[in-house]
Amino acid sequence: MSDYEIRRYQLVDDDFLPQQMPPLLRQIYARRGVRRADELSLKASGLLHFSSLRDIGKAVELLQNALKNQAKVCICGDFDADGATSSALMVSALQAFGLQQVGYRVPNRMTDGYGLSVAMVEQLAVENVQLIVTVDNGIAAHDAIVLAREKGIQVLVTDHHLPPEELPPANAIVNPNQHGCEFSSKNLAGVGVAFYVLLALRSALREQGVEPLPNLADWLDLVALGTVADVVPLDYNNRVLVQQGIARIRKGMSRPGIKALLEVANRDASQLAASDLGFALGPRINAAGRLDDIGLGIECLLAGETRAQQLAQQLNDLNQQRKSIETEMREHAESAVAKLCFDQGQVPDLVTLYQPDWHAGVIGIVAGRVKEQVNRPVIALANDDDEFLKGSARSVSGLHMRDLLERVHSLQPGIMERFGGHAMAAGLTMKKENLTRFSELAEQVASEWLSEEQKQRVFWSDGELTTTQLSLDSVNTLQSAGPWGQQFPEPMFDGQFELVDQRIVGERHLKLVVRHPQGELLDAIAFNVDTQQWPARQASVVELLYKPQLNHFRGRTNVQLLVEQIRAIR
Repeated sequence: MSDYEIRRYQLVDDDFLPQQMPPLLRQIYARRGVRRADELSLKASGLLHFSSLRDIGKAVELLQNALKNQAKVCICGDFDADGATSSALMVSALQAFGLQQVGYRVPNRMTDGYGLSVAMVEQLAVENVQLIVTVDNGIAAHDAIVLAREKGIQVLVTDHHLPPEELPPANAIVNPNQHGCEFSSKNLAGVGVAFYVLLALRSALREQGVEPLPNLADWLDLVALGTVADVVPLDYNNRVLVQQGIARIRKGMSRPGIKALLEVANRDASQLAASDLGFALGPRINAAGRLDDIGLGIECLLAGETRAQQLAQQLNDLNQQRKSIETEMREHAESAVAKLCFDQGQVPDLVTLYQPDWHAGVIGIVAGRVKEQVNRPVIALANDDDEFLKGSARSVSGLHMRDLLERVHSLQPGIMERFGGHAMAAGLTMKKENLTRFSELAEQVASEWLSEEQKQRVFWSDGELTTTQLSLDSVNTLQSAGPWGQQFPEPMFDGQFELVDQRIVGERHLKLVVRHPQGELLDAIAFNVDTQQWPARQASVVELLYKPQLNHFRGRTNVQLLVEQIRAIR
């Protein structure tokens, strides 16, 4: 779909920011909600204190007792990059504090379902585990935690997901989103919550005169990776965590697993940006959870140098496999959507897609890609077994996906076996026989809830750039002004350029040379273009929506425009 609108941000008041800062950067920060000059200093000292987290004292007490008694502890994680980084963080940091019997257990996406389960607790009881610590899950594991307590196992829940009406009966729950928690940043990822629990533990031990203690800054590379990969909003507190982690990685101070993943992804650690964590490292760890066992990702993050290199290569291979499965599934999905768009290009208000041979580990990515293409909420489903389907849903801005599923459930109770999630992403399980009725109801609710405005594809631009603003120094300033990410978006610009040269490289990528209105020639690249439309030999002027970036190639650095959207003007 090429119908979209580019809107430019209005000029906003930026007088409170340092006058020596380039005017463009002052505007960019002010538009993204920076309200004070000190919010630009992303020093570790700017982090919120752990003391306002509800139950943090109880959590510390549980961990201190485990250390004192050398209890057998199991970290229960989740099968994505946030869950993997949280698990690796908690296991390795507790070992550094001196805990001798600490392991981890993570469910398998295909066979076990999400989070701490009754079956997992049964196993841990047999293994005489005395304390379960959940990371990035647990807030909804009511039955499993009831069973654990009955069996005499203590439970510390650390999580960031929205809590259910009734909290599970854990010994302590640390979750900034639970009722009554006064911690002012509600956007911590699972790995951020786990890190805060460890900060509180270290503080308590230091007060008691315990020496030496590990320096928790050594784990900030994991915190940065999990935070960016989980696409949580980068509020000030999260930007500090991410920036501190990136700074350590750039200095070569990261763990061997992260170094090895950067190597297989062909990323230069010294030039690392937050987007590399999200687009290069996160997917390689996630590929293990999608196609095999997330344990591979956790082991890579815990490993020494040689083993880390072997595991990073395995994760890279899995990611290649994931990409080819995803490409095939996406092609199926796109042709199905093309058939849906029969009525003057009208797309349904919610798109439901199902193919019997799809891989359940990749449906979330496919739903996300199709959503980007059609700008509608998308639910992609695959077989869970002979009787059930597993679905993954991705939404558009302004339509809360979990609430939509809740509404479908209230219209026809029992149509789904279970569902859960967030505003932008959710998951569900249902019987195959309910698929047709479910898709009718879901589309009906979406039609009632979606406004015409929400159906429009709108991209926000920070305006046009002069050739001076596209110099190496200026672009370098922009790139290092982050970290950019969710709800703190990377600067994007637009403009009309004369088209000098265009060719396809690597199957679907469009390499361009364009002339700026001020006369300068610039390289540009647009990934995954529609090869039916491009190259467009008749086009002489194009409108580009782009991010300027530094391209390092064979020892030379030049400015390149990374094109997000392109259309011919004439």
